[in-house]
Amino acid sequence: MTARVLMVQGCTSDAGKSALVTALCRWAHRRGLRVAPFKPQNMALNSAVTVDGGEIGRAQAVQAQACGLAPQVDFNPVLLKPNSDTGAQVIVHGHAVANMGARDYHDYKRLAFDAVMASHQRLAANYEAIVVEGAGSPAEINLRDRDIANMGYAEAVDCPVILIADIDRGGVFAHLVGTLALLSASERARVVGFVINRFRGDIALLQPGLDWLERETGKPVIGVLPYLHGLYLEAEDALPREPASKPQARVRVAVPALPRISNHTDFDALRAHPQVDLQLIGPGEALPACDVIVLPGSKSTRADLAWLRAQGWDAALARHLRYGGKVIGICGGLQMLGRAVHDPHGIEGDPGSSEGLGWLDLETTLQPGKQLHRVQGRLGFAEAAVQGYEIHCGVSRGPALAHPFAQLDDGRHDGALSADGQLLGSYLHGLFDHPEALRALLVWAGLRDAAALDVHALREASIDRLADAVQSHLDTATLERWLGMNACVP
Repeated sequence: MTARVLMVQGCTSDAGKSALVTALCRWAHRRGLRVAPFKPQNMALNSAVTVDGGEIGRAQAVQAQACGLAPQVDFNPVLLKPNSDTGAQVIVHGHAVANMGARDYHDYKRLAFDAVMASHQRLAANYEAIVVEGAGSPAEINLRDRDIANMGYAEAVDCPVILIADIDRGGVFAHLVGTLALLSASERARVVGFVINRFRGDIALLQPGLDWLERETGKPVIGVLPYLHGLYLEAEDALPREPASKPQARVRVAVPALPRISNHTDFDALRAHPQVDLQLIGPGEALPACDVIVLPGSKSTRADLAWLRAQGWDAALARHLRYGGKVIGICGGLQMLGRAVHDPHGIEGDPGSSEGLGWLDLETTLQPGKQLHRVQGRLGFAEAAVQGYEIHCGVSRGPALAHPFAQLDDGRHDGALSADGQLLGSYLHGLFDHPEALRALLVWAGLRDAAALDVHALREASIDRLADAVQSHLDTATLERWLGMNACVP
């Protein structure tokens, strides 16, 4: 068996590729097709741990959920996690192979493409269809040489490509026509149609533009997707586009938007909770009055710790704690709350040590070999279940760990709770996602009557809304033909 392959590429980053692939995966899955998601190369600091013990982009984990599958490393064989403006940790088949500068990675792409094709071949042999997400834009002509993320992959497997553009940002026709113009003749022929995303307004007023686009390019518009407000989907990498309005909020949470913030999807459950107002605080912004400060994960803990100090967050944290506020540190944030962070091997930058914020009596040493675990257990301070995943190189030791944040089912303890109950630290990403843990943490923060919230159900409902939009607004007969669904359509 060889799977049908359909690829979604975008005119820009954040054009809606991830959402459209998620929508197509759920739509096809509901129709009875055995479908898998795929992203050959991803650059993102939001990642997930797979059932086969590796690490992939979070967007591909959500797309796997849309297909009714557990996340696997083959769904995203190459993941780049930036640790500077010109370098990244390179993860192949779920495991880090090296830190590389942009030029070194360009040379490495030949090996990376072998990994991409190996994963593709395994998926093609085990599924009826593969829905593929490109990266950035295929029109980035400086990246065309040795491309493995967009048309380089599409040409290698000879698959059709849908081009998606975001009309909400303006210039949608220029984006589509300009992208086509910058493709080679064979690549241009591979584009089988357009999807326009995030439209709001009267479709009749858009129709003349759609007619012109089809005449000008000879390509069909497969459909126009509406702007769907209130979707609960984890971002691939970008910070949230829309601040949540929470006039009824009773707990206020502030999170510093670190330069190398990782897995900021940890806070999606808080953003979705009707009683919580969560604010990401950028550089130069004053810390607002809040009940809880959360120090997030970081791809470059020591560098982001220096940034926090330069922004005055050390003094702000001290003042916040002095007035009875609560603090949570997640992964890199936990490490920052300790007495020191050591990086003797230069895993996240230049070798060396940094003084921590000193609020928890522990020290962390970064070591080769990343810890990748999917875990569950019980909170150490409340009768509540917790689950999440670990992605870290740091090993923390110290007296603070004698009072753990959680007791894990695999026999290990996680994190720390300060003696005065004001500080929590944990290595668990996704710790707010379990309804029991979320409620217990909000009660700890002072919200005694915290409402229940099931984020898994929210995500499922959002994925279904996306699939419904495909059914209502795209040319499904054409999609069925491309995906070879004629035999399985009820």
